[in-house]
Amino acid sequence: MTIIVPAIVGVLGAAIGSFLNVVIYRVPAGISVVHPPSACPSCSARVRPYDNIPIVSWLVLRGRCRDCAAPFSGRYALVELVTALAFAGIAAWQLPALLAAPSTPSTVAGALVMLALLYFAAISIALAAIDLDTHRLPNVIVLPSYAVLAALLGAAAIATADLESAARAAAGAGILFGGYLLLALISPRGMGMGDVKLAGAIGLVLGWFGWSALVVGTLAAFLLGAIVGVALIVARRASRSTGIPFGPWMLGGAWVGILLGEPIARGYLALFGLE
Repeated sequence: MTIIVPAIVGVLGAAIGSFLNVVIYRVPAGISVVHPPSACPSCSARVRPYDNIPIVSWLVLRGRCRDCAAPFSGRYALVELVTALAFAGIAAWQLPALLAAPSTPSTVAGALVMLALLYFAAISIALAAIDLDTHRLPNVIVLPSYAVLAALLGAAAIATADLESAARAAAGAGILFGGYLLLALISPRGMGMGDVKLAGAIGLVLGWFGWSALVVGTLAAFLLGAIVGVALIVARRASRSTGIPFGPWMLGGAWVGILLGEPIARGYLALFGLE
C-alpha cells in the first residue's frame, strides 16, 4: 500500500503535468486550455493520442514532432516528471498518517489535506514556470486557489472540529497578504500585485501547517530570492536593476515551510537555548 498508492498518484501527477504544460503556454497567451487540441507549434499537426503519453512520448519521439521533426522543448517532459515526483512524494508523506487515522472523520480530513497539497503543488509548478517566462502570476490561476484551498482545508477542519487550524490558516492568509501589500506600496518596482495576491494563498496553506511553517516559509522565500539574485549578478546574467520574478521563490519558500518549518524552527531556537 505504501508503495502502490504513491506510484498511482505519481502516474496521475504525470498526467496533470501534461495538462500543466498546456496551462503554462496558453494561459499567459489568453488561449483556451481546452480548445483547440494540442498541436505542433511548427507545422500545426495535431498531437496524436498515442504521442501524448506523459514523459514516455517525449522520450520515444526524442523530443521531436512526428510529422515535421521540429524539436519540442525538454521542459515539457521536465514539467511532467517534476509533477509526477511531487505528487508521489506528497502521497508517500501523507499516507502513513492517513492510514493511522483513529477515526473516519480523521481519515476524511487527512484525505482533504492531501488533496489540498496536491492542488497547491500543481499550481506551484504552473505559476513558477509562467512567472519565469512572463514575469506574471495570472489571476485566473491565483484567485481561484483561494476558494479551492479554503474549501478543502475548511472541510478538513469541519470534519475534525479543528477550528484552531482553520483560524490559523485564515490568519496566515491575512498576515502574508497584508505584509506583501505593504511591501508593494513601499516599493512598487520591487514587488508586484501578483506577488501580493499569491502571498495570501500561500499564507493560507502555511498557516494551516503552523506558525513555524508560516515564519520559515516566509523567510525562506526572501532567502531563496536573494541567493538567486546574487548568483545571477555574479554570473553577469542580471544587474541590480534587472527585474527578477519573485513568485518561484515565494512558492519554493512555501514548500520549505510546509515540509521543514517545524524542525528548522526547533533547530533555530535550540541554538539560543530557547527550546
